[in-house]
This record gives sequence, structure tokens and C-alpha cells, in this order.
Amino acid sequence: MNAKLGQLLLDSGIITDKQLEEALTLQGKDGGRLGYHLVNINAISEPDLNQYLARQQSIDAINLDETEVDPDVLALIPSEIAWRYEVIPLERDGRTLVVAMTDPHNLFAVDDLRFSLGMEIEPHICASSMVRRAISKFYKEGEAIVPVDGDDKAGGTIDTSLVEASGEADEMTEMLIGDEVFESMIVDDDDDDEIDEEDLSLELSDSPVVKLVNSLIADAVRRGASDIHFEPFERFVRVRFRIDGVLHEVMRPSRRYRSAMVSRLKILGGMDIAEHNLPQDGRQKVRVGDRFVDMRLATLPTLFGEKVEVRLLDRSTVLLDLDTLGFEEEPLKEFRKSIIRPFGIVLVTGPTGCGKTTTLYSALTELNHISVNIMTAENPVEFNLKGINQVQMKEEIGLTFANALRAYLRQDPDIIMVGEIRDKETSEIAIRAALTGHLVLSTTHTNDAPSTINRLIDIGTEPFMLSTSLVCVASQRLIRKLCPQCRTEIDIPSETLQEAGIDPERFKDVTFYEGTGCSYCNNTGYKGRMGIFEVMTIDEELRQLIESDANSIQIEKAALSKGMINLREAALRKLERGETSFEEVIKETIASF
Repeated sequence: MNAKLGQLLLDSGIITDKQLEEALTLQGKDGGRLGYHLVNINAISEPDLNQYLARQQSIDAINLDETEVDPDVLALIPSEIAWRYEVIPLERDGRTLVVAMTDPHNLFAVDDLRFSLGMEIEPHICASSMVRRAISKFYKEGEAIVPVDGDDKAGGTIDTSLVEASGEADEMTEMLIGDEVFESMIVDDDDDDEIDEEDLSLELSDSPVVKLVNSLIADAVRRGASDIHFEPFERFVRVRFRIDGVLHEVMRPSRRYRSAMVSRLKILGGMDIAEHNLPQDGRQKVRVGDRFVDMRLATLPTLFGEKVEVRLLDRSTVLLDLDTLGFEEEPLKEFRKSIIRPFGIVLVTGPTGCGKTTTLYSALTELNHISVNIMTAENPVEFNLKGINQVQMKEEIGLTFANALRAYLRQDPDIIMVGEIRDKETSEIAIRAALTGHLVLSTTHTNDAPSTINRLIDIGTEPFMLSTSLVCVASQRLIRKLCPQCRTEIDIPSETLQEAGIDPERFKDVTFYEGTGCSYCNNTGYKGRMGIFEVMTIDEELRQLIESDANSIQIEKAALSKGMINLREAALRKLERGETSFEEVIKETIASF
């Protein structure tokens, strides 16, 4: 290829024999590409070299000096991979990534990028000197993967000089997760052999499996994922990220790596790698760049091996502030009135993953003061809150929510947070605490605020005790926010609104939007999520309904007649303001009667 390029430039009169000979001599001495040395000796300009490279290799050329690169697109390829393959990502179009490469015919590099990103690669050619200059401009030095405490459970040599002390005490081992190159592990249906656990003891920290798992964790954090799912199937392992509440497939490694990947994740979570038939739970705290992330890992035996779910809790993205959660003005005012009461029970309800803990933490942060004794019973403790006594529940040794509550009442508390009220015993102790002058915050898993009453009665709570202690019930959901970069106006027919239980007259002068998808939002049309809330405060009428064993429909009618904003109404207000889409409102809420 070098001779052809040199001859092409020579025949075109761009360079002289002497310049070609000098460049070939430098190449023989220092290595590298012929074009790179021709540019260095000023035999040819970089734009001219690009043109001739494109002609020689029959591929489109790109001038990086005149190209702007979206930071989100740039983040798709880690710096170490960019340097290794001399590649710069340029533009994302659906599942296709356009890149500038020094050698677009390097099939190994293209395949590695395709595998690691889960995207098709469309290469353009660019002079090596221009690519290197662009990498130096856009990327910082790659980060190493090392444990913060210098003790790598997986084995291997650790460079603790790269580690900065976190200054925080934690039961979990802290690890630094950064950009790491891993080898291609394509799906191979003819490969029946799996890597055994015994293989993991041999320099595991340098193995492709460790590099793959570390890279996936780092990529998930960079993309704002809340969960990673490692799902074993007959011929491959499916890896999916949950981003803004929606799962996206990112990779399908070969089944050959199933056991090794699971074992690596178990080691990270401090679990037993020899146990394959029982579910296990583990935790780990990692650092990705300058971001600290708590990981909760859970395994589950399935037909083709163990499934691993990794919950990512990125401390840097969590703002514990009630004003930023998505409350409408009136519900927020009612919720604040409830949490500043000296005693009573305030409940936050909703399905798993809807942000209940964040709401409670935000309330505690607002209540936290040197003059107040706040204690929490959690399973698990998701974030460390300064100045608040947090206790991790350990049911295997008898430290349950109920037992913790009993102990807390002897610790002179002002405010108690219970992670969840799930049984009669916990409910009764929480009520007793509320009736003896304590404010109790907790959660339940119910679909809306009114149905929470029936749920608590169903688990054995006496209606008269509940009515006298309950102050407020807040139910919530998370809905996706429209991407500000690709938000586009659309028309929604009146018939469609009517079918969804929405009054068309209310929205006759409202502009509807949808996201068309762009590189900023990973082509989803949405970027981030916000909460929708319904806050039901308990007044005398609702207390009488609770004591008379009224059903959730009767309770909801009474609450709505007093001005409660339900989840559908909260979502519609965000739709009116153009913050979310019609599809999101229908998906996350049901029409009120």
C-alpha cells in the first residue's frame, strides 16, 4: 500500500523522488505510515494527502480540522481505543457510527468497534497526522482500572499511585473503573466450551473478560444507565442497559464467556462464585473518572445459566432537592406541610424504580438540622446522608424493619425513616411511633395514593389506628423528558385524545411535541426523566372514610373533590408545557374515572 501511495503521488507530480526516498527512510527508521512522514517533511499537505488516500483506497475522506464532533458521539469511543486504532467518531445515525480512521481496511479494528459498541461502523479515511492531532485535542489521557484500596480481589498487579483517596468510610471496596480495551468476543455458535471458574485465578485482571465487564460498567455510567442486565441464552449472553427507564441491547458476547462474566461480577460484588443454584446479592462502590457509583448486584439461576442484574446509583447525578423532582406547585406545598409536622406518618408509594427513595432522601435532606435526631432503617442503604443515622437491615441475623424500629424508639429520635412497610408488625410499630410524638417516613408498593389505605388494612393494620396516625400519602411515577435537541411539533387528532380520556377542548390551543431522535439522546427522542406526583393529605372526612373501611374508589373521589391532583393530571400539565410526549403520558398513567 505504501509503495502504491508513494508511486501515485510521484506520478501525479505532488512529490519528488528525493522526498519519497527521504520519507521511506524515516519510515524504515521510526515506523508509522508513509503519508505521516510525507506530511512531516512538508512534501504534501494533509488535505491533499487525504484526497489521494481516498482515491487510492476508494473510500470517502474527511478533513478533521474542519469537522465539529458532538461530545456525546465522541464519548462512544474511549480514548485508549481511539489511540490504539487511530480512530475518531464523527456522527451517529441510528445504529450506524461514522468514524474517521487512518486505516479503514483494518478489519480487526472495525470488527472490534462493531462488537464493543453494538453498532455498524462506516469508516472514512483521514491522514494519520490529522487523526492523531484530533485525538490529542478531543481526548484526555485514558484512565486505569484499579481498586481504590489497592487490593484487587480478582488478582493482578495494582498501581495504587493512580488512586485518589475518597475520604469516605464504606463497607464496600472502592474501585476505579475507567476506559479499557478488551478483545473481540463475537458470538460463535460452534463454540461449546465455556471458560471455567478455575481459569479466573490466572491473571484475571488482564483477561478479556475483566476488560469487557469493566468497559461495560464504565460505558453504562457514561450513558446514564440505571441498570445493566447480563442475560444468558442458549447461544449468547445478551447485555442490556436501562436508560431513562427503557432497556436497550448493547452487546451479545458468545456463550463461551457466560461463566467467566458471571464469576467476574460475583467477585466484584463479594459473592460466592462456587454457588450457582441459589440467588445471591452483593454490593460494590466504584469510581468512573471523578464520579462515584454504588453498584448493587443480584444473581438469579435461569435455564441457561445465572442472570446478573447490576443496579447503578450514580451519586453525582442525584440532586436531593424537592424542588427539582417534578412536583407541581400545590402538591409540593402540601407535601412540605406534611413533613414539617412534629408527628404522624408520611408515605411515598409507587412501583419499584420510580424514585421513592430519592423523594424520601430529599425530604430528609430538607429536615436535616443539628437540632433534630434522624434515624433510618433501610435495605439497602442507597446513599450516605451526612448527619443522619442510617442502619442497614440484615434479616439473616434478625435485624428487620420491625426490630430496628423497636430499638430506635429507645434512641430518642425525632424523625424515623423506614425503608418499607411490608407487614403488620412493621406497620403497628410505625403507627405506635407516630402516636407517641415521632414523624415517620416510609414507602409502600401501591399503584396510587388512595389504594395505599386498602393495602395497609389488607396486611392487618387496624383502620382506626391508621386514620389517627396517617398524615399524607404521596404516589409517584417517572416519565421521560423530551430531548431538547430534537423536539419537533406534531399534530394529535381530537379523536385520539378522546380515546385516551383527555378533553380535546383543553388542548385545542396546545402545541404537542415528540422527539425524532438524535446523537444527544441516543436516538430515543428522550433525555432524562422527571417525577409526576399525587399528594393526598388526610383530613377529617378521609379519616372517617378510612375508619368506615371505604374502598379506594370512594377515597379517591373524596380526595379529588378537595383538589388533589392525581397522576394523570400531573402528567397532563407537563404535556401542556411541552416537557413530555403524549405517548409517555398514556404509557405511565391511566385515565381517571
